Amino acid sequence: MLCPFCKNQNTDVIETRDNEELSAVRRRRECVSCKKRFTTYERVEEVIAYVSKKDGIQERFSTEKLKKGLMDACRKTKVQYGDLEKIINAVTEALYAKPNLTIMSREIGEIVASELKKIDKVAYIRFASVFREFVDIGDFKRELKQVK
Repeated sequence: MLCPFCKNQNTDVIETRDNEELSAVRRRRECVSCKKRFTTYERVEEVIAYVSKKDGIQERFSTEKLKKGLMDACRKTKVQYGDLEKIINAVTEALYAKPNLTIMSREIGEIVASELKKIDKVAYIRFASVFREFVDIGDFKRELKQVK
């Protein structure tokens, strides 16, 4: 690692710590030459993955977009943030298991619906009404019968 102060290549790692989201490793370093300390972060290079929509369009997979949709479905329910993270991880694992890193939006919806159904029925119905495109009260009634 290059020292940002004197540009020496020889530095020592003094301390290593994971960040809270476990998405990076924080390292405190000291330059062997000038003795100044600095912090570096080590992250896994982002792998670009895609979602294939039902209209055929592909867009970049976004955990933030998935999280926003989940938070909308789970607003004012007992679903905890940790539960949302587990669902996001399940979707991400399914995506990275794909050889071409492309997942159908329908597959994402099925994973999310399946997980929400186990956690909170209200959040599940909210999500299902958008995912399955309910058009009338009959659609809600049919889904509610299956949930009971």
